[in-house]
Amino acid sequence: MARVTVEDCVERVPNRFELVLLAAQRARGLSRGEELTVDRDNDKNPVVALREIADQTIVLEQIRSDLVRSLARAPEPEPADEEVMDLIPTEQNIFGLQDVSAEEEASHGTAGMSAEELEAAIEAELGGRARR
Repeated sequence: MARVTVEDCVERVPNRFELVLLAAQRARGLSRGEELTVDRDNDKNPVVALREIADQTIVLEQIRSDLVRSLARAPEPEPADEEVMDLIPTEQNIFGLQDVSAEEEASHGTAGMSAEELEAAIEAELGGRARR
């Protein structure tokens, strides 16, 4: 098992930070099953990636483009205007409100009640927990 030093790779990729990014991207590719260009020799994927870079057996531009593509984010969709959302018709009851007919309202005995009577009825129904 031959040892690979960073100095062997820096000749091909002068920036050490870029070297780390490229080697990591290549190691991820090897993990996904991409073809090896050097013998593995019981080395793990990051070491194999560094050996490939040092031996110049891979095309660095391809690794760079793969890296850029993996780091690129898809543009987020623009949010719809609230006015447009208000105009979109829907059959669903999205607010959880129930339609109450006049007959149902009259059957509950709340028709003709004053605001104070209605408030007292609500408090009685909730057991005095209406106001906090």
